[in-house]
Amino acid sequence: MIIHRLDARGASELRAQLGTLLLDAVADGHSLGFLAGLDQDQLDAYWRGIEGDVARGVRVLLGAERDGMLVGTVQLELCQKPNGANRAELQTLLVHCTARRQGLGTALLQAAEIEALGLRRGLLHLEIEAGCGAEQLVERAGFTRAGSLPDFACTPNGHWRAAAIWYKTLFPRTRRP
Repeated sequence: MIIHRLDARGASELRAQLGTLLLDAVADGHSLGFLAGLDQDQLDAYWRGIEGDVARGVRVLLGAERDGMLVGTVQLELCQKPNGANRAELQTLLVHCTARRQGLGTALLQAAEIEALGLRRGLLHLEIEAGCGAEQLVERAGFTRAGSLPDFACTPNGHWRAAAIWYKTLFPRTRRP
């Protein structure tokens, strides 16, 4: 398996595979901002938006490939506020159902941390559905649960769920850059 950073062109070339990953996760009930019935136009619009963010340098997109096929991704949204230059939000960790429980999620989180360190982002944070299996993954990766928000997001099938907020400090900031 190879994990690499995708530029906007690479993301565009892999858009169909990226779409397959997202469809797989939504079909499996993961709350990623989409509801059941996700169509091709919505998929294309989402990934075109990600490509634009990557091109502008406000997002990092990592892809994991096995045997020439994309089997996982994770994103880092880089805070653009002047007082937030130390942080990034981990978003949309996707692992295809055929590649789960093989260490790929952990490898993607580790790769995201390396990217964050290289960009001098010392605080990572994320929100995930409270009580889902991904909480165990981020806890094992050294993240700390900060709390939860009730009825934060709707699952693809229409059920409101709480979100758990997690963070990890990669290095402390003592004063601004």
